[in-house]
This record gives sequence, C-alpha cells and structure tokens, in this order.
Amino acid sequence: MTPVELSRTVLGAVRRAVSVGELDVGVPERAQVTVPGPGGWGDYATNVALQLARAAGQPPLRVAEILRAHLLDADGVGDVVVTGPGFLNFSLRSDAGPVAALVREIRERGAAYGHGDALAGEVVELWVPYDVRAEVVADVLGRIIATQGGRVEVVHEEPVNLRPVPAPEDPAPLGADAAQWALLHPALHDRPRITADHLVQREGNPLFRVRYAHARTRALTRNAADLGFTADPGDVDAPELVTALADHPRFLAVAAARRAPDLLGDVDASELVTALADHPRVLAAAAARRAPDRLARHLVTVADAALPFLFTVLPLGEEKPSAAHRARLALAEAAGTVLAGGLSLLGIDAPDHL
Repeated sequence: MTPVELSRTVLGAVRRAVSVGELDVGVPERAQVTVPGPGGWGDYATNVALQLARAAGQPPLRVAEILRAHLLDADGVGDVVVTGPGFLNFSLRSDAGPVAALVREIRERGAAYGHGDALAGEVVELWVPYDVRAEVVADVLGRIIATQGGRVEVVHEEPVNLRPVPAPEDPAPLGADAAQWALLHPALHDRPRITADHLVQREGNPLFRVRYAHARTRALTRNAADLGFTADPGDVDAPELVTALADHPRFLAVAAARRAPDLLGDVDASELVTALADHPRVLAAAAARRAPDRLARHLVTVADAALPFLFTVLPLGEEKPSAAHRARLALAEAAGTVLAGGLSLLGIDAPDHL
C-alpha cells in the first residue's frame, strides 16, 4: 500500500462513518500520512481524527476510535492503534509493504504515474507575451496541468499572468533538448543561462545526469535479459524489510529503513524510494503553482538518487541472479519510468542509449 492509497483508505473510513451517522462532518480533501512521531507506532500515522474533532463536536480520541473500527478490515492494513491525543497509527501486512506497492504502481501506470485529478475540469488561462521562454513554459504547463485533469488555454494579450524572465539570447543553437532544459530548469523569476554547459556530457551538467540515469536503467534491463532474469518487485517487501514513511510538506515521501542488508545490497535505496514516492506531489505542485522548474529539479533529485543504486542491480562475477537482483531491477526500472515520463512532459527526449 502506497501513501496515496492509505490516504484514500482513511478518507473512505471517514465517509463510511459519516454515512452511518457516527460522525457529522464534511469529508476533507486529503488525509495527511506521516511517519509516526514520538510515542507513535507502526509504519504510518495520521492526525485526521484531531483534524475532524471540532467539526464533529466530539473528543479526538472518540473520533479516532470510530475511524479505527472502519479501518481494521481495510485491505493491506494489519492493525490500527490510537496513540496520544488521537493519532491513528497503522501497520501494514507484510505482503502489502509500501516499497513493493510503489514499484508495482509505477510499473502498472507507466508514464501516467503521478497523474491525478487536483485540477479536474479546470480551464487555466495563461496570458503570455510573445517571447520564446514564455511560449515554451506555456506549452509545457499545458502538459503538466493536463496530468492533473486541467486544460490550458494560451492567450497573447495584456495583462499577462505568466511572464518568465526572458532568455538573454536565442537558445536554438543549443539544440532542441538542451534549449528546453535551459529555459525550464531555472525558476521563472531567474534568468536562464544559454551556454554550452548544457551540452557537456559529464556530472556537472544536471541534464546529462538525468538522461544518463534513464539510459542506464534501460541498459540494465537489456543486461539482465542477457543474464536470463527480469524484474520482480514482489521481493522488495520480504518480511525482513521494514519501510517507514517520512512526511514531506504534505505527504508521499517514503524513507526505506532496511533490516535485511542482503536484500538491497550495501547501497541505501531510501533516497531513491523517497524521490519516486514524491513524484505525484511534485507534479501536482508544478501544475498548481505554474512552475515547470519544480519538475525539472525533481528529475535531478531522482537521477542523483538512482545513479549510485544502479551499480548494485546486476550480479557480480560468478554470482547468480537472485530475488534481490530482480527486486533491485524492478526499482531501477521504476526510476527509469519516472525519468522518462518527466522528461516527456518537459518536451525533452529520453534516449535509451547515451
């Protein structure tokens, strides 16, 4: 069960409690899911009972107990414990761990992973000047906002509501991909650099790191096939592996804490898992704040977290492919999917070979 799924499960419990008359409240838009704080317990915690108590006219502990009764039989939930003034704490079943669920979700949804309905039915009018950077930003925002169910209409009239700092010179000599990155990676209030640094294929170039990390994930799939094995996310959540959620500004950041070092090797995969789990939040924020630079910077975060991990995926020497290798490959492929999808939204090619 992913953080998103658990949040939806909690909201479903609120709806059921309201429908049977146990609570008289409005169902909130989201239930924040975090790592349990001091005195907490289990894998996840939520403060939704404290959030609803005043509107319900009942003590938070009572609201928590009502919701607990509706959550105990939820799919993927092992147990629910109420702690402190009314926090609901969850433990997941060992066959429903968040890392495997996250990887499966990415594999199932592909490029649509992270898409949501936060802007469903909304028409966003972007009034932009006739400027190359403004045009590129508006085009990319059209795709990003569409991931959240919205639609963009671009208008070239005053008063403008989208005026990024113009590029100091024509970015076209950089080529299509590097030009896009040069215009989109900086925040809209920052002046973009139109330099050959965007073309250099080394670590100092963030665009290179993103595309190289993606190409490496594709190469690992080919190499694994040559060795006779494919990805299997099921083994990421062996009972020996404990994974905890870490709260990001709202939700969806995951930090993996390992009890079985042999399962994922010597490289800690927690940063990569956290970055992948955060992708839906980043997409929603980029759409809501009209900020494609948030997506570009997030792809750099994913790439930087993925690159050290990718070296642990394949067997070494005479080592035979194992469940651990299949699990690592599944996580690597999930990273590649997120990188390719994000680059596509930015209008940048994600080559399989680099």
